[in-house]
Amino acid sequence: MLRVVLDSNVVLSALLFRSDSANRLRQAWQGGLFQPLASSETIVELMRVLAYPKFRLSPADQHELLADYLPWTTSVRIPDPRPKLPVCRDPADMAFLELAAAGRAQRLVSGDRDLLALAGHTKFDIITLAEFLKQLRDNPRS
Repeated sequence: MLRVVLDSNVVLSALLFRSDSANRLRQAWQGGLFQPLASSETIVELMRVLAYPKFRLSPADQHELLADYLPWTTSVRIPDPRPKLPVCRDPADMAFLELAAAGRAQRLVSGDRDLLALAGHTKFDIITLAEFLKQLRDNPRS
């Protein structure tokens, strides 16, 4: 099965917004079209973002949204020493790169320009959500 890292903004969009692409992504992970990966660092980051005041989510709402995602993830332990990777301009994004490397992901899906700038410099593909959804549509069991 395709092993995929979704950055926090991609997961957040899928959980909070009801766009066509958000719905398709959520249905894809819940339907087993790919295996989302998570690490303790990326889960903490997602929880931090869900708690932003601008989203006005109660703790119960946050828990419900996490329950829409976390049961479908595979937990990956990041080794020490950490995987050797190109350095990202935003140090906070390194957690997603490390997860993809340690979890033997084939894709890291992001809209973050700092991560997308590293495409072609890792063993895994770094692509946008639109590219990933197109790949799933064209070849749903890759």
